[in-house]
Amino acid sequence: GFVTREPRWAVAHKYPAQEQMTLLRGIEVQVGRTGKITPVAKLEPVFVGGTTVSNATLHNLFELRRKGVRVGDQVIVRRAGDVIPEVVGRVPGARPVYVPNFRMPTVCPVCGSQVLREKGGIDHRCSGGLFCAAQRKQALLHFASRRAMDIEGLGDKLVDQLVDGGLIRTLPELYTLGLAKLAALDRMADKSAANLLAALDKSRQTTLARFLYSLGIRQVGEATAKDLARHFGALDRVMDASLDQLQQVVDVGPVVAQSIRHFFEQPHNREVVEQLRAAGVHWDEHEGSDIANTPQPLAGQTLVLTGTLPTLTRDQAKALIESAGGKVAGSVSKKTQHVVAGAEAGSKLDRARELGVNVLDEAGLLALLQPAPDDTH
Repeated sequence: GFVTREPRWAVAHKYPAQEQMTLLRGIEVQVGRTGKITPVAKLEPVFVGGTTVSNATLHNLFELRRKGVRVGDQVIVRRAGDVIPEVVGRVPGARPVYVPNFRMPTVCPVCGSQVLREKGGIDHRCSGGLFCAAQRKQALLHFASRRAMDIEGLGDKLVDQLVDGGLIRTLPELYTLGLAKLAALDRMADKSAANLLAALDKSRQTTLARFLYSLGIRQVGEATAKDLARHFGALDRVMDASLDQLQQVVDVGPVVAQSIRHFFEQPHNREVVEQLRAAGVHWDEHEGSDIANTPQPLAGQTLVLTGTLPTLTRDQAKALIESAGGKVAGSVSKKTQHVVAGAEAGSKLDRARELGVNVLDEAGLLALLQPAPDDTH
């Protein structure tokens, strides 16, 4: 099968990551969007994999213990996948002095809320939710991201100012911002403020899938949000769905269902949703694709897009395919039913021909999207 970014059945072989040795100066913690507390190694700066690294992830307390690193150790650092700096382990040798093991904080370093570890889980999390400024900032950035509400101009620096200045405490408050408040911020002026307000206004018209994704529900990525929207068709049905009903959605299992159920059982989360609706955020709703008479001409089919289509962007073509029940994969395999090729199609088209996969142009795709004629009389 496929997940959003990659096929499950393929493995990418890479050259071994470059490794360097440096000093572990300290261990601090970082609070993520979902409240996850991640230990971060503060390193003596070292050049590795084409960049200077001074911070590296230690993932979680159990991984840190497994690697046996402590402050003052000489450690080996690499960039995992040539991207994310990580500590591989310590350089063998006796420590000159006794250093105690690192312990996770019992309260969040940002908001002071209790830090908890779920039963049977490995991650520690801040229980503060949107009360926590760190989670608030990350939640705002996720909400504004291109595949969520797509609010152009709302980046890291501006979010820092809005949260640190007390102008924003919840997601709905974004839609109460005025020109004067925005223009008064650092590196903002009337034109920049007006552009942001226009982007905020434009984001009020969205889709149910984008809105669900923008809420930052744990375990609910872009693909799962689309599956939920397609299955239920309306937000209230998602919010009120039981665990059994949620597990009827394609690719939604017990863990994801429980995460969705837990999110919408929290009164403050429901309040945020209602406030966003009151602020004018809206989308078209329907009966849901689980209704038998909903046309799904591509149900169960996998398509691959390559090249530039004459009138449709890649995202528009993908949305059309998914609304018709199909899935869009990133690579061609024997399980691919159709490859949609536009101008300057590359190796995917060659692979399709090699495997004998049906190749369509944009017109062919649009024809395929039409529901089959009803032959019943």
